[in-house]
Amino acid sequence: MDNKHVNYLNELLSNCFVLNVKFHRYHWYIEGENFFQLHAVFEELYTYFADISDELAERILMIEGKPLATMAAYLRESTIEEATSDDTEEEIINQVIEDLTEVKASIANRGISHATDESDEPTLDMLISMQQTLEKYIWMFKAYQK
Repeated sequence: MDNKHVNYLNELLSNCFVLNVKFHRYHWYIEGENFFQLHAVFEELYTYFADISDELAERILMIEGKPLATMAAYLRESTIEEATSDDTEEEIINQVIEDLTEVKASIANRGISHATDESDEPTLDMLISMQQTLEKYIWMFKAYQK
């Protein structure tokens, strides 16, 4: 497989690890009248990102790449910034929408084309599924804001 393809998948893996940690933080630190609802959805999301990280790493191995496997590498390769402060609910929701939108756009703009160029249909299928899941959560968080 082309290095661009594996490099992109490692970037995506890094973003998923950063998001997993970020959603743990939000799950632990959310407060206020919407605590129960947001606490549950953040757990749902950190579980999703843990599961998809494992699938991505295994896929990278299947196509004879090497998945990144250190926090330093994830932070270096991620396009998502880790959370650095205790934000308000509004700030957290805005950040969630921004982060999920960024990952969804990277899949649409780069990941799908790399997988298509490599005729890597299993990865293409995984990326399309991820894109659909991220679109659903973006829609849900935007609806929540109204």
